Amino acid sequence: MNTATKLSGFVLGLTAVFGTAYGVGQLTGPVAVVAAGHDSEGAGHGGDARDEGDAGHEGVAGHEEGAGHLPGGLLVSDRGYTLVPVDAPPGEFAFRITGPDGRPVTGYDVTHDERMHLIVARRDLSGFRHVHPELAGDGTWRIASPLGSPGVWRAFADFTPSGGDPLTLGVDVTVPGALTERPLPAPASSATVDGYTVALTGAPQPGRTTTLTLTVSRDGTPVTDLDPYLGAYGHLVALRRGDLAYLHVHPEGSPGDGRTAPGPQVSFATEFPSAGAYRLYLDFRHRGVVRTAELTVHVGDQGGTTGPADGRPTTGPADGHPTGPADGHGTPGHGHD
Repeated sequence: MNTATKLSGFVLGLTAVFGTAYGVGQLTGPVAVVAAGHDSEGAGHGGDARDEGDAGHEGVAGHEEGAGHLPGGLLVSDRGYTLVPVDAPPGEFAFRITGPDGRPVTGYDVTHDERMHLIVARRDLSGFRHVHPELAGDGTWRIASPLGSPGVWRAFADFTPSGGDPLTLGVDVTVPGALTERPLPAPASSATVDGYTVALTGAPQPGRTTTLTLTVSRDGTPVTDLDPYLGAYGHLVALRRGDLAYLHVHPEGSPGDGRTAPGPQVSFATEFPSAGAYRLYLDFRHRGVVRTAELTVHVGDQGGTTGPADGRPTTGPADGHPTGPADGHGTPGHGHD
């Protein structure tokens, strides 16, 4: 597995969402699902569907990346595989992955102990869940809905079809109701969650591999006995503000390799695709409980480092719950090549 997960590609201008609405059932109430962005297979384009979450997606047009490639999660269809939400009972989220033959895929490789990793994030980055659905015999993945507060959410399906390459596909899901936009928290060099403090060091630069190190402590004492979780001591997801380009990496080293300590530091070799603001989500497990620490970083020309001058920590989600009113706590944590 590569320790540096590279994202390259040009920008998707998401001032409008192009796509045909798929039929879905209720998740946390009626929802609208929109296949957003450029579809490499040509499917899912039609109409002029637009969701309220696209307004205010600043900074997207400024991303300058290598033409011909796209970051993960921006396509609903890629290399013949398509993410298709399907009808589901209230309180449930369901989808299929169809393959190049148009049929539901039923064979998946296990990647970090799971065959499917589902990540959802509100488009203003105020909510985040990472869960693992179950596969039915007909190729349908089902799970209790990870969606929470009203607004537009991006659902990422992160998987490896049997014998194929890893893929991350994404689709927008609208939870109806009164929408309250939340500003992105200021950049910070540390975050707190459930009594734990996670401090970030490293100066990420666009297009360059950078080591980011996150140090976990509790009540001022370094945590040196992190639990292995899905084959790692920590898992990092980064989402770019605006288009929600998806970067998912696995830490350097692994439990039991004879050289990787179970904390307090977890290091990641990362490459950010462009300058801009990113929201980071670190999943870690200690004493049997998975928690998620969240913080904002500016990459490159927006400051380059991780926090404000006063170094004040941001407040992460208590109990490992997502920020904002999303209900419940998922089972976060994984990474791939």
